[in-house]
Amino acid sequence: MSVAFEPVVGRYLPFAFQGRTYRLYVEEAGQGIPLLCLHTAGSDTRQYRALMNDPQITQRFRVIAFDLPWHGKSSPPAGWHQEEYKLTRDFYIEIIVAVAQALELDKPVVMGCSIGGRVVLGLAADHAHVFRAIIGLQSSATPSAYYDIGWLDRPGVDHSEAAMGAVSGLMAPMSPDTERWETLWHYMQSGPGVFYGDLHFYTVDGDLQDRLRRIDTARCPLYLLTGEYDYSCKPEYTLEVGKAVPGAKITIMKGLGHFPMSENPALFRSFILPVLDEIARLS
Repeated sequence: MSVAFEPVVGRYLPFAFQGRTYRLYVEEAGQGIPLLCLHTAGSDTRQYRALMNDPQITQRFRVIAFDLPWHGKSSPPAGWHQEEYKLTRDFYIEIIVAVAQALELDKPVVMGCSIGGRVVLGLAADHAHVFRAIIGLQSSATPSAYYDIGWLDRPGVDHSEAAMGAVSGLMAPMSPDTERWETLWHYMQSGPGVFYGDLHFYTVDGDLQDRLRRIDTARCPLYLLTGEYDYSCKPEYTLEVGKAVPGAKITIMKGLGHFPMSENPALFRSFILPVLDEIARLS
């Protein structure tokens, strides 16, 4: 009996950053233009499983995703039990640049969703020279809290169930059940306090409105794709970014919600392929 493995390869990267040592989990598939993918708050690289298994993408792009510290298979650093995890704007921006450098990626494309869709605006503003193009999924520039995140940090509340409940309504109602529930399962596996700590960036310390004026799309193209079924990052939030950034290319994705790449990979493919085609053509 033959065994058919997926083409995805996962490895661990010993990673020194800002005076601490991390063990980062990195997985990838394909060859060609590096495409560095950033997961959402409280989740991990598995959200990009469909892209890594798409031959039409991987024959031209080396799709790479890494789990942030505390997430997925990336352990927190030594001493984590003596501190409260909170993701800050500067840490988030700088660790992405540092990972791209550690992996020796040559002018990668970077694509992030949710908190990743927010942070790529900071990358576009201050690190455009590092990247070939920038793709934001569910991108907004200013903090938005659509519920009381304190429920995620109460000892008497099952944080996995609370996290699932917090994000379940952000997906489009027509997204396939299998993909919807796998997306929720990733959230239910998050470590205690991780989703809550990520939302510190999303709701408190992640304001990038003041940096939008520094984005030069002639230097580094910016593509923003937002699903219509999302009350965390409403389409109008992304359109506001577009008004502030001349040259940004915006697509409102019909039939998709806050996790387009994982909640309905087949439909998301129809939106992301033209973007990747254009990037490949311009490279």
